[in-house]
Amino acid sequence: MSINKSFSTETSERYSRALFEVSQESSELDKVEDDVKIFQSLINTSLEIKNFIKDPTQNLSQQNKVSRLLAERLNFSKNLKNFLLLLVEKRRIFFIQKIFDSFLKLCSKKRGEIKAQLISSRELSKTELDKISKDLSESMGSILKFDYKVDKELIGGLKLQLGSIMIDTSIRSKLKKYEQGMIEN
Repeated sequence: MSINKSFSTETSERYSRALFEVSQESSELDKVEDDVKIFQSLINTSLEIKNFIKDPTQNLSQQNKVSRLLAERLNFSKNLKNFLLLLVEKRRIFFIQKIFDSFLKLCSKKRGEIKAQLISSRELSKTELDKISKDLSESMGSILKFDYKVDKELIGGLKLQLGSIMIDTSIRSKLKKYEQGMIEN
């Protein structure tokens, strides 16, 4: 295990890699990715499901029954269904959100996508977001996928976080620089 990674992170990455490889080998990667997104959405919207997954006191047969039922009702691929049952059997189901986050990162990486965070001072239209994404993707040589947020406190402008690179063109940032300059002089 890596010195810098927690047990849950290390374990989640191993399981997500296994799901990724099995899905890729069986040519079901796109289907599994869609199913994972559906499952994540379910976890985020259903407090009952979230609590059920996070509760370590649930017995194995109950977790198996619920996992099977969810997989069948949501028409999950055979690989994802078996994967969920494996997580239950190995008592790793409570890592599911980390595992799925890691899995989706692997899928994005395979497509050559880079995740970036974009924050604007006002709501941007789909056209504006697409233009920003297209322009930055061309200059970066990779496809950019944004986690987009609106922060009215920026006053105007944008903030872009791409890995360790931060581009801040917001008015709030410029005002802070002026304020700092006035304090220092």
